[in-house]
Amino acid sequence: MNLHIRTRIKLTRRFLTEGIWRVTENEVGRFQYLFYNILKSLLLSIRRFNEDRIVNKASALTYNTLLSIVPILAILFAVARGLGFADMMEEQVRKGLEGQTVAVDVIIQLTDSYLAHAQSGIFIGIGLIVLLWAVLTLTGNIERAFNQIWQVKKQRTPFRKITDYFSIFLLLPIVIVISGGLSIFMTTMMKDLESYLILSSFAKFMVRTIPYLFTGLMFTGLYIFMPNTRVRFKNAVFPGFLAGAAFQILQYFYINSQIWVSNYNAIYGSFAAIPLFLLWTQISWSICLFGAELSYCNQNFENYNFARETKNISRRYHDFLCILIMSLICKRFEKGERPYTAESLAHKHNIPIRMTKQILYELVDLRLLYECNTDKDEPTFYTPSEDINHLNVATLMTRLDSAGNENFKIDKENKYERPWQTLEDAKNNYFKDVSHVLLKDL
Repeated sequence: MNLHIRTRIKLTRRFLTEGIWRVTENEVGRFQYLFYNILKSLLLSIRRFNEDRIVNKASALTYNTLLSIVPILAILFAVARGLGFADMMEEQVRKGLEGQTVAVDVIIQLTDSYLAHAQSGIFIGIGLIVLLWAVLTLTGNIERAFNQIWQVKKQRTPFRKITDYFSIFLLLPIVIVISGGLSIFMTTMMKDLESYLILSSFAKFMVRTIPYLFTGLMFTGLYIFMPNTRVRFKNAVFPGFLAGAAFQILQYFYINSQIWVSNYNAIYGSFAAIPLFLLWTQISWSICLFGAELSYCNQNFENYNFARETKNISRRYHDFLCILIMSLICKRFEKGERPYTAESLAHKHNIPIRMTKQILYELVDLRLLYECNTDKDEPTFYTPSEDINHLNVATLMTRLDSAGNENFKIDKENKYERPWQTLEDAKNNYFKDVSHVLLKDL
C-alpha cells in the first residue's frame, strides 16, 4: 500500500512538473483543458514567486513606502481639502489602517505638519521637490517591480511618469471618498430595512462585501495600469479580487489579534507600532506582487508549454521549424492574405508559442523577416523581407549556419585548414541540393 501511494505521488508530481505542460487542446475535453490551464497558472505563479524573489522586492517596496508615505498622503489630503472632504478622507485612512491607531496618528500628524510648513515661502520650493521625488521614487520602484514580473525592459518616459502617476493621485481621493460614501449609504439603508428580515440580511451582506469589492477593483486597476505593457482585463480581474480578498483577510486577522498585539506592546511599549506597521506593509506588498505574478501567468502560461523541450531542442528540429515557419509566412504573403502573428502561427500549426517567438526573433535578426506593427496595443505581424521568388532553402540554411560570432584565435587558415575545409565542402554539397527549392513552394 505504501509503495502504491509513493508511486501515485511520484506520478502526480511528474505530471504537474512535466506532463501538464505537454497537453494540447485537442487531446482533452474543453472543461478539462480549462482546468489544466487554471492549474498551470497557479503552479507557474508559485514557481515564479520563488524564482523572482518576490519577498525581497516586497521588502524594498516596504522601505520605499515608509520614506514616501507622508509626502504621498500630503498630496491626497491637499486634494481632499481643496474639494472640501478632508474629514471624510481622514476617516477613510483611519478605517483602512484600522488596528494601527498609534501609527496612523503619527502619520496624520506628520502629514498636517508637512502641509502647514509647505505654505511658507522658503519651504515651498524644497518641499515640492522632495514631494515630487518621493512620489516618483515610490511609483517608479513599483513600476520597475511590475515590469520585472512582466519581463518588460522599457519603462515609461519621465513625462509619462509625471502625467500618469499624478493623475492617479488626483483621482484617488475622489475614489476613496466615493467608496466611503457608498458604505455609509448602504449602512443607512440597512437600518431602514431592519424590519424586513430578508432584505435586511441582504443589505448586511452588501455592506460586508463593499470593502472586498472596492479593494478587488483597486488591485485589478493596479495590475492593468502599472506594467508598461498591455494587460488584458480578463487576466487581471481574478488576481485582483484574490489579492483584495487576501488583503482584507490580513486586515481582519491583524485587527482581531489584539491579545498578541497587547503582549507585544508590553515588551516594546509605544515603539511596537513601527515594527508592526512594517510587518503589515511587507505582507501587503507580498500579496500585491503575488497577484501581479498570477496576472502575468494567466496571460502568458502558454509560453511555458513544452518549456523543457524548447530548452533542449535538437539542431535538426530547430532547422525544420525555421524552414516550416518561413515557408508558411511566404505562402501567406504570396496569396495576399493577412500576415501571421506569433500567436496565430503557434495555434494553427500546433507549434509551442515560446519556440515560435524565439524562431521569429531569430529570423528577424537574420533579415529574413520584417516586423509589422502599426499600433503598440496590436499584435506584431511578420512578412518576408526579401523577394519570395528568390528566397530558397539554401539561403535560409546558409544564414542560419553562419549566424553568430566566428572571431576566435584558432588558425583555421593554416594549422586547421583541413577540418575547416571538410566542413565547408559538406555544407556546400548539402546546400547545392536545395538551392533550387523555394520556400513558398514547399
